[in-house]
Amino acid sequence: MTDRRLLSTQAYGTGQHLAARQSLYQWQTPRHDLPGIVVGELAGIRGAVADVGCGNGKFVQRVRADRPDLTVLPMDISPGILAGIAGAVAADAQRLPIADGALGAVLAEDGIAIASTNSRTDKRELEDLWRRATGDVLGLPEGPARVQLSARFTLEDAPAILGTVFDDVRTIPLPGVIEVTEAAPVIAHLASYEAWADQMGVPFKETIERARDRVEETIQAAGAFRVTCLGGILVCRGADS
Repeated sequence: MTDRRLLSTQAYGTGQHLAARQSLYQWQTPRHDLPGIVVGELAGIRGAVADVGCGNGKFVQRVRADRPDLTVLPMDISPGILAGIAGAVAADAQRLPIADGALGAVLAEDGIAIASTNSRTDKRELEDLWRRATGDVLGLPEGPARVQLSARFTLEDAPAILGTVFDDVRTIPLPGVIEVTEAAPVIAHLASYEAWADQMGVPFKETIERARDRVEETIQAAGAFRVTCLGGILVCRGADS
């Protein structure tokens, strides 16, 4: 999950896989305006803001539009995903090319850090779908789990992790339910994990196709395929922020 070579090539060499995961949320109720929440939390910030791990720039675009007074520094480890984002820098989060005290937000002294992640329970239906599909392919009642991208920084664990650095950590939970009446968005989401196919322990493409069959069967029987979501945003401040 943190292999720098994999992250900067197969996983995010382009914005395709990230966009597939993001697109699933257009069927979520309620809809959460994550970039808008971040803009709101930056209300008292002046100067420069670094978006570390900016991906395809959805947050960058919103912050620049709503807060033109801020200098936004987009950064991501994958050069390929940064195409079209003005002023973006390919950089490792552990080796940021930023001088101490240069930022008003994101891990800056007397500043604010905003992080987002998912709960351990997020999209459990997709995990069940994957295990059942892998089981079908392998001839087992249930197959191995897929890679969990948030496993080392879940919504439940993040406050304690961030609390070792920040005095005040506030969690904004963002629950919702995704309901789709066709299989395509769910399958695109599962297929976006292709970069980790070798770590899954199953024939990836065959499992994806079996998952498609299962989703279509569920939609035919129940009218929709439903996924329960729980993500969140963590707002972190130092004692003097």
